[in-house]
Amino acid sequence: MKVVKDSLIAAIGGFSCILLLSYLDNFENIYIWLIPSFGASMVLVMSVHKSDLAQPKNIFFGHVISGLSGFFVLSFIGSNIFCIGLGVGLAIFLMMITKTVHPPAGGNPIIVILGEQSLSFIYITLALGSLIIIIFAIIYNKLVGKDYPYKIKKDFN
Repeated sequence: MKVVKDSLIAAIGGFSCILLLSYLDNFENIYIWLIPSFGASMVLVMSVHKSDLAQPKNIFFGHVISGLSGFFVLSFIGSNIFCIGLGVGLAIFLMMITKTVHPPAGGNPIIVILGEQSLSFIYITLALGSLIIIIFAIIYNKLVGKDYPYKIKKDFN
């Protein structure tokens, strides 16, 4: 029964945050607020909130770094099948060396390159959208009694 309860709590949280982003997307016609990678981010923060991959630092920097990777490739090389792969590869590399791996963000270079997005997409959609997800996750998880952001205990032995 606990699994059903936890699953329902996670589903309601994911529904609520995506509903908020959808509202912003419909309300504000200038910017895109809703992208597929945010749905995947919600899966992490609602269902495996103790994972390193679901922590605020990883969500924010993972989305921004991967978006910038796509923008860099688009700006300096262009948009073709090689560039899409290069953008994703660069995003993986940069997220790994900065210790900000967030798997859903791996889709952002594809979105940026195929959509030929500008820097405003990275700063508004990815950065602000990530902050909305993080703030929502902190508040919601606290309300339902979950420890988020999770204090990951490192073993120094």
